[in-house]
Amino acid sequence: MKKSLKLNAILNGFRSVLNLLFPLITFPYVSRVLQANGIGKYNFANSIVSYFLLIAALGIVNYAVREGAKLRDDREKFSEFASQVFTINLLSTILAYLLLFLSLTVFKDLQNYKIAILIFGLQIFFTTIGVEWIYTIFEEYAYITIRSIAFKLISIVLLFLFVKKSSDYLNYVAITVFASVGSNILNYMHSRKFCDIRITFKINWKKHFRPILIIFATGIATQIYVNSDITILGILKSDYSVGIYSVSSKIYNIVKTLAQALVIVTVPRLSMLLGKRKMEEFNTLLLRVTSMLAMVTIPATFGLYMLAPQVIVLISGVSYLRGVPSLRLLCLALLVSVFSWVFAYCVLLPDKRENKFLISAVVSAVLNIVLNFLLIPLMSENGAALTTSIAEVLMLALIVYYSRDILKDVYTKAFWRDIAVYVFGSFFIVLICIIIDNLIDYVFLQLILAVGISAFTYGIILLLFRNQYCLEILRRFMKSK
Repeated sequence: MKKSLKLNAILNGFRSVLNLLFPLITFPYVSRVLQANGIGKYNFANSIVSYFLLIAALGIVNYAVREGAKLRDDREKFSEFASQVFTINLLSTILAYLLLFLSLTVFKDLQNYKIAILIFGLQIFFTTIGVEWIYTIFEEYAYITIRSIAFKLISIVLLFLFVKKSSDYLNYVAITVFASVGSNILNYMHSRKFCDIRITFKINWKKHFRPILIIFATGIATQIYVNSDITILGILKSDYSVGIYSVSSKIYNIVKTLAQALVIVTVPRLSMLLGKRKMEEFNTLLLRVTSMLAMVTIPATFGLYMLAPQVIVLISGVSYLRGVPSLRLLCLALLVSVFSWVFAYCVLLPDKRENKFLISAVVSAVLNIVLNFLLIPLMSENGAALTTSIAEVLMLALIVYYSRDILKDVYTKAFWRDIAVYVFGSFFIVLICIIIDNLIDYVFLQLILAVGISAFTYGIILLLFRNQYCLEILRRFMKSK
C-alpha cells in the first residue's frame, strides 16, 4: 500500500500550517479577553497535566511507528502488535490518572486549578483511544488532515461564542481539549479498517518494555525542560508572571513550529535511508534539510529579536509588553532547538541511539530545573526564558556530540560559507528594523514593512552570493509562470 510521497508531503505540510494558523487566529483574541491572570491559570493547569499525558503516552507513539511500520503489510501480525501496544497504553493511562488524582490530593496549591486540571485531564483518555500512531504507520495523512480542519474550525466558532470575558478561561480549557482530541473516538472506530485492535493479556514484555521505557524517559526529560519553566514560575511567582511569559513562549513555539513544518516531511525518508545505511543519499538529504532550515531560521531569529515589541502588541496587546525581554531571550532557544529536533529524530532515533537521546534530555532537564530555581526568584519570567535557552544550547551540543560519527561527513566548507551568508544577510534585517522603527509609529505598518523589505533584501543578498537553494526556488517560481 504505497502512498504518494509528494501527496503526503503536501498534506502533512498543510496540516502543519493549519496547526500554526490555529493559535495565530485564536491566541490574539484569547490573550486580550482572558488577560494575563486568566492566561496564567490556563497555562499553569496545562503544564501540570502535560506531565501526566506523558506518563500515559509512555513513549509508545515513536516506538509503535518505528516497529509497526515493519508489520503493516500483514494484518494478522500487525493486529497482534497493535493490540499489545494499545493494552500497554491503557495500563499507562490508568497509572497516569492514579498519579494525577494523588497529586490533586497531596498538593493543596493545585486546588485553585482543580477544575481546569480535571478538564485538561480528559485528554489523557482520549489521546490513548485515538491510536493516532496507527494512522501515521499507514500514512493516512488525508484522514488526519481533514479531521484536523473540521475540529479546529468548530473550535474557533465555539471560542468566539463561549469565551467573552476573563472568567471564561474554563470554557477555553474545554474548547482546547475538544480541538485536540475531540475526534479520537472516531479514530478508534475507524482503525478497524487497518487492524483488529483489542485488549490482550498476551504481551511480549521482553520485546516491548526496554525501548518503550527509554523513549518514555527521554520524553519525560524533554517535557521537564520544556514545561518546567512555566510550572516553577507558577509556583515561585504569580499567575500574572505566568501569563506574561506564556505570550513569549507561545510566540516562540509558533515560530519554531513553522520552521519545523518546512522539513518535517523529510523525517521518514531520512530515517529510511539511515536504517538501510544508504549513507551517500542520507548525507545529501540531511545537508539539504539543515541548510534550508538555517536559511529560514537564522533570519527569522534576528527578525523576531528586533520586532519583539511589535509582535507582542499585535498578538496580545500593549498590556503584555513586559514580555519583550523574555521573548528576546528565547530567540537563542529558537535558533538551536530546531536543529536539536532534526538531529534527534533524523539521526539518533533512526539509528537506535535512543539511550544517547535520553542522556542528552536528562542532562538538559536537570540543568534547566536547577537554573529555574536559581534564576526565577531573581529574574521572574526572564529567568525562565534564559534557562530555556541555556538548556536548548546544551541539548544541541550533546546531540551533535553523540551523532558526530554520522555527521562528520555531512557538513563541508560550502555549508559553513552558506551559514556565513545567512548571518551576513540577517545583519541587514537588523538595520532595516531599526530604520523602520525610527521612521514609522504604527505597529502594524512597522511589521508589514519590516518583514516585507527584510525578506526582499535577504533574498537579493542570497542571489548575489548565488545560494543554490535560493536559486532553485527562483527557478521553480519562474517555471510556474
